[in-house]
Amino acid sequence: MKIGLECHVQLPTKSKMFCSCPTEDTEIPNSHVCPTCLGMPGSRPVLNRDVLKYGIMIAKMLNCEINETTWFARKTYFYPDMSKSVQITQYDNPIGERGVYYLNGKKPIRITRIHIEEDPGKTKRTADLTSLIDYNRSGIPLAEIVTEPDIATPAEAREFLTQMIGDIKHLLDIPNELEWTVKCDCNISVGVERVEVKNVNGMKHAEKALHAEMIRQIAMIKAKKKILRETRRYDPERDVTIGVRVKEFEDQYGYIDEPDLGIYHIKDLSDSIVIKESPQNMTLRLADQYKIDAKMAKQLVSTSVELAKLFEKVSRDLGTPNAVKWVAGPVSANWRVFEERDPTLDSEKIVEIIKGFNDGKITDTQCTIEIKSFMTGVDAAAVQGDSAGLDSMIEKFLDENPKIVADYQKNDKAANQVIGFVMKQTGGRYSSAEVVEAAKRLIEARF
Repeated sequence: MKIGLECHVQLPTKSKMFCSCPTEDTEIPNSHVCPTCLGMPGSRPVLNRDVLKYGIMIAKMLNCEINETTWFARKTYFYPDMSKSVQITQYDNPIGERGVYYLNGKKPIRITRIHIEEDPGKTKRTADLTSLIDYNRSGIPLAEIVTEPDIATPAEAREFLTQMIGDIKHLLDIPNELEWTVKCDCNISVGVERVEVKNVNGMKHAEKALHAEMIRQIAMIKAKKKILRETRRYDPERDVTIGVRVKEFEDQYGYIDEPDLGIYHIKDLSDSIVIKESPQNMTLRLADQYKIDAKMAKQLVSTSVELAKLFEKVSRDLGTPNAVKWVAGPVSANWRVFEERDPTLDSEKIVEIIKGFNDGKITDTQCTIEIKSFMTGVDAAAVQGDSAGLDSMIEKFLDENPKIVADYQKNDKAANQVIGFVMKQTGGRYSSAEVVEAAKRLIEARF
């Protein structure tokens, strides 16, 4: 089985790709439009420079060869939500080609190309079978990332999308709380012929659509029926794919160079752009540079890149054992509360507390209490009472079940027995992160 994806991600510009209309969402249909994004006669597009910049940044992240020049084309097709009957996209000379992106730092997924294009409008079908068109999205800038058919399963497709989109969001500073829909055209062939499942929303539905189409193709092959090269759509309610039309070939779109836009020489712009380290690369580097477990590195980065940076600072200043003990322990357990409580708080105070322990000025227990008190804003005396009660419960359980310590040295999942017991006994009084940190700390203290 072979799977290839065409992933469309919206670029975070304030205005549209070829006009000054805003890109922000609005509930008022057809209110963010102008003659240019509607394709009115006499209107001319002007390229938003930020679109080009973001496209180059993504191309670099995907290790693509970036072309020295790039230009646009008109892709001709008629559909009601495309008011001018052409889409401005890139064809002959996209921004980047021949890239590679490593899934979990190991499996290479080849990137055929990345190009930028405008989004069409949106069709809304009503209960009485009427179709209404909202052109607010017409002209919204998109980056389309096309992969080679290197993905082996629907689950791997979802994993790839989740990792890549996470890296792109970090690259373009897109907040996690921002609703950011990703659309995919999913290409899959179980046998010889390829089928495209068009316009699938989100990573979860991409996996489900591919799985549904995989089941259909397997059934067709078993029944000795011919699989047609076609475009299908996914119905999430019935969990099936439905035939829409015979699959178009590229020459059917009648591509022509866009006469209203020129040739863009992007080498100097590309050379001037330095992209920041992606979360995936940071995870791999932390594990390698500081010789820590890959799971720990992934947990640090997925919790927060700032937490991972704090881990590095403590490692450099006070040694990796202290970073593992404290940053991957109680600091990580309280990080979410710390971020939500007051964004202006300086994490340098956490380093000072850990330094106090390293210099022998405070004990192990005092260090834990001071870290939690500072990060949560709870009085140290109250934290001490809570921590003492939690530690006492875990110590007693370990005394009664000494085999857990021996099992943990072979497999750290043995700590789940302690964690499950405490969560059940306390009824959610302590956060799961706090219980996990205390359980592992007290088990490891018995080695």
